[in-house]
Amino acid sequence: MIHLTKGALVEYGLTLPPLALQFEFNPQSLSRTRSVSIVTGNAPGTRGGYDFSLPSETPRVAQGVSVEPQQFSLEILLDATDRMNDPNDPGHIPSVAFGVQPELDTLSCMVEPKTQGPKGVQTLAALGQGGSKAFQRDEHPSVLLLIWGTRVLPVFLSSVEVNETAHLPTLYPYRANVTLSFQVIEGNNPFYQVEKVRQLVGAGLNLATGVASALANVF
Repeated sequence: MIHLTKGALVEYGLTLPPLALQFEFNPQSLSRTRSVSIVTGNAPGTRGGYDFSLPSETPRVAQGVSVEPQQFSLEILLDATDRMNDPNDPGHIPSVAFGVQPELDTLSCMVEPKTQGPKGVQTLAALGQGGSKAFQRDEHPSVLLLIWGTRVLPVFLSSVEVNETAHLPTLYPYRANVTLSFQVIEGNNPFYQVEKVRQLVGAGLNLATGVASALANVF
């Protein structure tokens, strides 16, 4: 049997209990996007960046450049088959009745804007408003922590694409492929600061490995 790493999406906020979804996380592929916006103005000689000749001049060269937050997408499998077939599983009865619909509902709630009520109770903004009025002044999307392995990233869930592949007689799905798209919340928060340290350590390891390889080729 292939060992699958457990991943999780957990709502980060004052709501008790927070929204949470656990899933198997061994995707065949994970798509990442990191883009840079370059604005150099109409000054002559600025095609692609300002003029420079020395390393000390590079801050001026990059003054019209801004880095966009990282975005990525991944595909997860939600499957209630094992729980349905195991009467001793704590999730057996709800899985037999509803399949993976509760997990899909959790993802929908993570995308919907919410209002913060008394004692940390959140209510979907669409309730009682006669339609969707997303992101009014007192409404906000969920800040989520994407957890897999030792990595924890603060993210917004920007889109959810669901492909239901098997259904119960009640038409509730018990198996679904779900594509999730995220935008990383970069900045001065503890989770992203840890991620930046991890990246620096990885870059240092790559440099050390490259130097060692170069020296080995020389000697």
